[in-house]
Amino acid sequence: MSAATTRSRTARTPAPDRLCAEAVDLARAAAEEAAAPGVVGEHVGVISEGDRVVTHFFECKEPGYRGWRWAVTVARASRAKKVTLDETVLLPGSDALLAPEWVPWSERLRPGDMGPGDLLPTEADDIRLEPGYTGEEEPPPNSAVSEVSHEMADLVDAEDAELTTRPATTSRGSIAAVADELGMRRARVLSRYGLHTAADRWDEAFGAKTPMAQAAPASCMTCAFLVPLAGSLKQAFGVCANEFGPADGHVVSLSYGCGGHSEAAVMPKPPKPAPHALDTVQVDEYPLRPARDSGSVPAEADAPTEDLGHS
Repeated sequence: MSAATTRSRTARTPAPDRLCAEAVDLARAAAEEAAAPGVVGEHVGVISEGDRVVTHFFECKEPGYRGWRWAVTVARASRAKKVTLDETVLLPGSDALLAPEWVPWSERLRPGDMGPGDLLPTEADDIRLEPGYTGEEEPPPNSAVSEVSHEMADLVDAEDAELTTRPATTSRGSIAAVADELGMRRARVLSRYGLHTAADRWDEAFGAKTPMAQAAPASCMTCAFLVPLAGSLKQAFGVCANEFGPADGHVVSLSYGCGGHSEAAVMPKPPKPAPHALDTVQVDEYPLRPARDSGSVPAEADAPTEDLGHS
């Protein structure tokens, strides 16, 4: 190793100052003053922080701070022989017990964490949502801007009518009616990404790959308890309405299934008893009083009383 390399490494990591490195008692006293009594352990090391600046490390015996160390930095001025205290802190070591890394609430929140009274804000640029049709971007019907726009639209329609025949444009009122019917008169609606993520989530919970669906006798597509959805999702999902099924009240895939299928095990109807046959030709005699010899005990005369020898 060359002398230049040795000098460069020595410049980057200078050796600890002798007087500062020997000031262990000063560093221990500072650590014991900052910590509680009896929690400063053995001296475990010393490192150089720069010219005439040294940090001493002491073991921390505080319960719950396994692997932490008391770090006391001391220094001295140039040409001075007195070492002074710089700072005292508690630092974690390589095997220290640390708290988990902080995670923002938006990444920490999980389904089912919300309770009564909780509010979950959505970001303005949430990729799950997109602007809906509210009609606010249209001018009022009787405003000057609306009259100008209608006049321009009439001129355009007249010019187009000379070239080709086309149906009349849809009015604002009919657009609003259709938007109301489709449930789009909202500030924001689900975007395509939001629809896809919801479909993936529902299919994972109640889809064809679940163990319940694999063992089902038939799919939900042919079940009478399936309530279809509206919109584009009705082609793949519905709501289960079987109170005894595992997915009652949940959105299920049409390929999902369970043992509660309406046609899985249809109970046979009980046999209908035959109607009573009444004989109206012959007449059966029914006496009003039973015969004397019809009972289980024969009718006999009372036997004479025997003398049993009693006085």
